[in-house]
Amino acid sequence: MPTRDTQTPPATAARMAPTAITTPATSRQPRAKWATRLALTCPLLLLLTALPCTSAQDLGGDGDLRLNQIQVIGSHNSYHIAPEPELLKMIALSGQRVADSIDYTHPSLTDQLTQGLRQFELDIYADPTGGRFAAPLGYQMLRDAGKDPQYVPNPDGKLDRPGLKIIHEPNFDYATRNETFLDALQEIDNWSAQNPDHLPILVLVELKEKSAVASPVKLLPFDQEQLQQVDTEIRQAISPSRLLTPDDLRGDFDTLREALQTRGWPKLVDCRGKIFFALDNEGALMERYLADHPSLRGRAMLASVAPEHPAAAFRKLNDPERQFEEIQRSVRAGLIVRTRADANTTQARNNDPTQRDQALATGAQFVSTDYWNADPRLSSYQVRFSQDRFARRNPLVQPEEKQ
Repeated sequence: MPTRDTQTPPATAARMAPTAITTPATSRQPRAKWATRLALTCPLLLLLTALPCTSAQDLGGDGDLRLNQIQVIGSHNSYHIAPEPELLKMIALSGQRVADSIDYTHPSLTDQLTQGLRQFELDIYADPTGGRFAAPLGYQMLRDAGKDPQYVPNPDGKLDRPGLKIIHEPNFDYATRNETFLDALQEIDNWSAQNPDHLPILVLVELKEKSAVASPVKLLPFDQEQLQQVDTEIRQAISPSRLLTPDDLRGDFDTLREALQTRGWPKLVDCRGKIFFALDNEGALMERYLADHPSLRGRAMLASVAPEHPAAAFRKLNDPERQFEEIQRSVRAGLIVRTRADANTTQARNNDPTQRDQALATGAQFVSTDYWNADPRLSSYQVRFSQDRFARRNPLVQPEEKQ
C-alpha cells in the first residue's frame, strides 16, 4: 500500500548483486545465468532488505518548506555495474587507477528509491538507428580469449532499437542496470506512481559524445535533433502529472531567474510526487540546449548556468572543498545545487570523510555518492545523515529566509 515518503533505510544494507532487478528487493526472483554467476563471485554483495516506510524522510512536517530548503542524498552513475573481474584486468593494463575508479556496483533504481535516495545521474549516448552499442569491444575480447562473460549485453534486443542508450563507456565499462533511457525513466515513473507522496526526485542527465579510449564505435554528437530526442523521451516516459519542468517553475514570469527570485521555489507539499531533470553538461553542449529556448522555454531539463543568467535555477558544483563558498553563495541566492561527496572510489578506499563532510556542510540540496552503503571490500566509508537518513531540512536555508 503506498505510503507517505517517510521511509527508514536499513543501516546495514549493502550493495546489490548485478542482477536485472526491476522490482523491490523484497520480491526478487532468480535471474539470468550471467547475473547468477556474478552474484556468486562478487565479494561485496549482500542481501538488501527494504523496510516499510517509517521516519527516515519525515522532515517534521512540510509546513512552509520549499523544494530548495531540503537536502537529500543521491547516487552517482546510478545505473552502473562494475566490469567483471576478467575485464577489470584488461582495463588495469592501461592503469590500475583507471580500473579502481570504476569498480563499484549499484542496485537497481527501484531499490535505490526504496532505500530512500532521491537523486539519480544517467549517462546517455545517441543511437538514432539502433545497434550502435550492441556488441561492446570488451565483451568481444573476452569471448575471443575463451572466457565466458558474466555480463551479456543486449539479452532482449533493446540495444538494437533506435533511441538513447545508458552506458558509462561503450567499449569496456558497458555493464548497466538499464540499457535504454526510456527503461530507466519508466522504472522511476512506475515507482513514483506507487509512492505518490515521495520527496521530489532529481534526475541528472549527462550527454556523452566521446569515449575515454579509442573507440571502434562512432559516437554521435547531440545536435538539435538528438537534444530534442532527450526531451521527447523524458516526456514519453514520465507522466505529465509527475513531471516538473522549467515552464512549470517559470509560470507567467519572463525568466526562470525572475520567477524564483520573486515567487521562490514551489512549496514541498505541492511538489511531493514530482520528478524533475537537469542537464549535467556545461559549455558548448549546454549552449546548444539553450539555443532557441530562452530561459529554457519548452525544454524538459534545467541547465547549470551562472546565477545571473535568465535561466538560473540549478548549478552543478561538484567539488565541495574547492567550491565550498561558491556553493553556499548559490544556495543562499535561491539556486538548487548538486555536489559530490566522493569520486573515483578514492574516499572509500582511503576511508576519508573530508569531502563528504564538506559536501553536506555546503547546504547543496543534492549530494551524490557511490557509497550510501559502505563497500566492505574497501572501508566503512558511507554517506548518510544521522539515524541512517537520506533526507533532512537544509542546514543553510530555512523557510523564514526569503528565497
